[in-house]
Amino acid sequence: MAGEEQINTQQSAVSGTRVRNFLIAIVAIVLSVALILGLRTETTTATLTTLGEESTPLDVALSNGKPSIVEFYANWCTVCQKMAPDIAALEKEYAGKLNFVMLNVDNTKWLPEMLRYRVDGIPHFVFLDKNGEALAQAIGDQPRVIMANNLSALVNNFPLPYATASGEVSKFSAPVAPTGSEEDPRSHGSQVIN
Repeated sequence: MAGEEQINTQQSAVSGTRVRNFLIAIVAIVLSVALILGLRTETTTATLTTLGEESTPLDVALSNGKPSIVEFYANWCTVCQKMAPDIAALEKEYAGKLNFVMLNVDNTKWLPEMLRYRVDGIPHFVFLDKNGEALAQAIGDQPRVIMANNLSALVNNFPLPYATASGEVSKFSAPVAPTGSEEDPRSHGSQVIN
């Protein structure tokens, strides 16, 4: 009898261990699914890279007969990052009515435009009429309501109510295009070939 009790005790212990392991596995699966879903919803937030990739090319914006907002930005700009969700929401709101153009100041390709619009802090917004002529500029952190009012006026061909708005900016120096054998500091070691 003592042997039977010992076997029953061992079976109960094994059964209890199996139940506990099963519960741990279920909890791990539920937590994994929750984590994956949480990360997925987090990545839907607008990023500067996404906005830049999906923006209207400048040459198209200047020729398609719609008013435009041009944003000079950089991925490292904290103010630009902060404003990205608002810009994405405004872009959806005004889709088809105006062009959203994103020009990264770290790309020397945009140096002529940076000089033309005197970009010395970012984000720097330039409001263009349907003919591509600059109507106004705004520099720095702009509350969404101010941007929305300016965009509404731009679309309706009214004077922009906040045409000279300035907010918090990220300072930067305009990049100098490399010449000859000079290396661009952003090239990360690649060489310029003439």
